[in-house]
Amino acid sequence: MKLLGLLALLLVASVYAQEAEDDGLAKDCDPEVCVLPNCRCSSTNIPGGLNARDTPQFVSVTFDDAVNVVNILDYRALLFNRKNKNGCPAGATFFVSHEYTNYQHVNELYNHGFEIALHSISHQGPPGFWATATEEILEKEIGEQRILMSHFANIPFNSIKGVRMPFLQLAGDASFKVMAKNNLLYDLSWPTVAHTNPGLWPYSLDYKSTHDCIIGPCPTASIPNVWVFPMVSWTDLAGFPCSMVDACYEPPADDDEEGWLKFILTNFERHYFGNRAPFGFFAHQPLISPEKPAIRNAFIRFLDIINNLDDVFMVNAEEVINWVKNPVPINEYKNKSCHSFVPSTCPPFSCGNLQSPHNPSNTYWMQACNVCPNVYPWVNNPLGQ
Repeated sequence: MKLLGLLALLLVASVYAQEAEDDGLAKDCDPEVCVLPNCRCSSTNIPGGLNARDTPQFVSVTFDDAVNVVNILDYRALLFNRKNKNGCPAGATFFVSHEYTNYQHVNELYNHGFEIALHSISHQGPPGFWATATEEILEKEIGEQRILMSHFANIPFNSIKGVRMPFLQLAGDASFKVMAKNNLLYDLSWPTVAHTNPGLWPYSLDYKSTHDCIIGPCPTASIPNVWVFPMVSWTDLAGFPCSMVDACYEPPADDDEEGWLKFILTNFERHYFGNRAPFGFFAHQPLISPEKPAIRNAFIRFLDIINNLDDVFMVNAEEVINWVKNPVPINEYKNKSCHSFVPSTCPPFSCGNLQSPHNPSNTYWMQACNVCPNVYPWVNNPLGQ
């Protein structure tokens, strides 16, 4: 009888285990099974088992939203022609939303070696729209934006690999499944306040994540081949966390250049003197505009400092993920070839008086590197046919 009882318990346990596998939830990550380059558990451990002193400190500078005739002036002045100490051009990533974007300027950013990534076609509010967005909706907002961006900016389709959700609002598994379907590499929308010291390194979504869920719903399924680049939060002057620099609750005063430089460096040093998790300067262009000269100057001074450090590298977000997948120590990394890309031409087209069904009372002008569309490109019609 005892044997029969034991067999019955084993059978019940087996049924529960099978149900757990069938409910779509990701299983706990086993680092013996989840190995680079294709899989990494969510962890603050340095990839490849490197010591901190041997690990490159990556800095990821990103800007969100439309690229236009105003902010391109700041991008040219502050980012163009910068180099890291290893002689390679400094990188940055632009998460571009569609409405009012000048695609000739997107082409210009790409041709200066910067990364172009996705931030949705509509960027519509409220944030709750994205929290409940289905895979079908996100396929049109994210998957089709890649088609739109590649076509009108005339940049290679496969060069567009990153996603940032509007308002940093996650949609559970939906956006990550759309990324997997479209062979997109990484998401950079997910803040962490629990893993800041030491910081959380990028990881894949093959297994259950230990990432804290700040703006849920967060993904729970196993979604192989998709990577998460965590937004490791800063700490502001009141001790509050902030994922975007321009969203900090209590930053220094706008006219306090020295205060801003100290603020940036203090948050940077937590990474640099810690486990060297990638440091993010995530913002919108108005933060570093000429209207805020003290913040702008502090930002320039910060970039000057890191561009002259032997072990710090300002790179495109995709390059960070590529290093995590194949980690090498600083000395080997410095001897690698610089990031390369295929230059793209931009036959200029100025497209005017375009109607759009989403806003029929308005007409749009669009600067493109391809023939003008019949109507303003939008959700359900990314090529404006």
